[in-house]
Amino acid sequence: MRIFPQPIIFEWDKGNIKKNYEKHSVTNQEAEELFSNEPFMISEDTKHSTKKEQRFQALGKTKSGRKLFLSFTIRTDKIRVISVRDINRKEEVIYETIEKNS
Repeated sequence: MRIFPQPIIFEWDKGNIKKNYEKHSVTNQEAEELFSNEPFMISEDTKHSTKKEQRFQALGKTKSGRKLFLSFTIRTDKIRVISVRDINRKEEVIYETIEKNS
């Protein structure tokens, strides 16, 4: 599922710009790298989506191979990262399956 505007442009919320690093030691650059590396799995986040804003979840990896979980939305043709962290064990199993099949 590819739902991204072209070209991909990121918009960082002032409240979130440092949060992901402080909370999970993930840089904004690492979060952005996920969108250009394969495999990259996206699903709709129906639990957190609203009528006004559709949210997505993704599993991917950085250029250095760090596997991350990412929550994001698209606002005015820009990707806005909400949260990013290392994947957990359950997500690791899912991502490994995707890697084997890609």
